[in-house]
Amino acid sequence: MTKPVQARSFDAIAAAYDAHRPSYPPALFDAVEELSGVPLAGARVADVGAGTGLGTARLHERGARVTAVEPGDGMAEQFARSLPDVPLVRGDGNSLPLRTGSMDLITYAQAWHWTDSVRSIPEARRVLRPGGALALWWNDGDPAVDWLVDQENRMRVFFGVDIPVVPNRGARFRADMPDGLDFRTRQVAWSRRVPVDAHIANMATHSDFLIGDPAAVQGFFDRERALLTALFPGGEVEEAYVVSLAVAHP
Repeated sequence: MTKPVQARSFDAIAAAYDAHRPSYPPALFDAVEELSGVPLAGARVADVGAGTGLGTARLHERGARVTAVEPGDGMAEQFARSLPDVPLVRGDGNSLPLRTGSMDLITYAQAWHWTDSVRSIPEARRVLRPGGALALWWNDGDPAVDWLVDQENRMRVFFGVDIPVVPNRGARFRADMPDGLDFRTRQVAWSRRVPVDAHIANMATHSDFLIGDPAAVQGFFDRERALLTALFPGGEVEEAYVVSLAVAHP
């Protein structure tokens, strides 16, 4: 399964993605402003790989003049339903359909790992104005929370991935950061409470499950629902997250 094909797997479940994926906390956008030196109010921002607009909406709320860039048909259609007043152009970070020097800030919310950095970094440099910034972030389960670590390990067993001995908050920065840029980093912890079924629905929107064998995936979710229902008899879980943010001036 190639990276572009896996990335497009979201198109078939765009409505579920929009309904169940977590958004981002206000402190993240405070950190974006601090590390980039770009006040969001009035800034020209390209949100690349915007998906259904979970990150775009928060940037828009902060007063940014956002243009969303999204390659997927289903995700773009859901974006237009959710954020009809925000401009959307079709494309991706490897070939940005934007004018040279037109943006103060380029953001990738949960999307940088779908690009080819050999192409996307030069494109970011082209589109940013002098002094503009590139901001990348990922929302991951907090590795300090035992039940989330246990669930992550069950997922790794299911997908045949080696289980890490010690969960590491810095893994995102090491695995996904492009070379040759001087990134400043920040991590923001936050959480939300959701019903067990909503948590399972969130898990089901991740690409590894979307491209898996449907019967095996359903069996995994059935077992997971039973485990969580026993662990949280009140019917709700607190999803604890750490947003890993990296900002550079390319």
